[in-house]
Amino acid sequence: MNLWYFSSMKRNSKHNLIKRLQTELPRGAPFDLAALAGLGISAKLAAHYVGAGWLIRLGQGVYAFPNDDFSALGAVRMLQTRVPGLHVAGKSALALQGVRHNLGSREPLVLWGDTRFVLPAWFTHRFPGRYVYARLFEWPDSSLAKETLTTPPGVQGDLQVSVPERAVLEMLYDVGTRQGQEEAHNLIESLRGLRKDVLGRQLACCTSVKATRLFLHWARETNLVDVDLLLEQYALRVGSDSRWMSRLKDGTLLSLEPHG
Repeated sequence: MNLWYFSSMKRNSKHNLIKRLQTELPRGAPFDLAALAGLGISAKLAAHYVGAGWLIRLGQGVYAFPNDDFSALGAVRMLQTRVPGLHVAGKSALALQGVRHNLGSREPLVLWGDTRFVLPAWFTHRFPGRYVYARLFEWPDSSLAKETLTTPPGVQGDLQVSVPERAVLEMLYDVGTRQGQEEAHNLIESLRGLRKDVLGRQLACCTSVKATRLFLHWARETNLVDVDLLLEQYALRVGSDSRWMSRLKDGTLLSLEPHG
């Protein structure tokens, strides 16, 4: 075997790697070193591809194809591989499932996760968004937590999104801080077809007295669900039997009865 043969083999190997890179990684989303490693592309080779113009580097260990106009949801799908429990939450999850109230195209994307995390600059420079880490639920086991995440019809890939019953409680947790009361109330009025068993089990796991009482109060006010039946069938964490009052960060005084 001569030098020409080895040189030819090396060229073919490089060509095959570039071909796999172009054909096996989907457009519309960034990717990380783990995805590249699955194709046999090392960090050093990825850096070479950046220099050659085959890839662009978005941030630490994150890449994309040049001129690939990837979406916010495509970027979230990639982040979900790196951040435990990351999912589209709150009113963003409701919007993806058809519950809207004057949501603008530049509305910040609400993301929640199971660990402390700061959205990377390459994401926030392209898309408005915020990340929340809060122990809103004490799940009895992992199965219920998984049941409360879904990929809505029409959404590409395996994007994890809160089901409406979970999303509404995430939204109410944010009321008075990053979520306005009026908009939250309007979205509650827009909700239809909540599943009583899913809702009841999640309310029983909800650790936020504010979110639970606010849901019961507005659900009773809007006839969203039979609140008395919920209270009868599920042990909800409403705190004491006295009125709950709190001055929220936005200056609003909330005053809520224990049972709505």
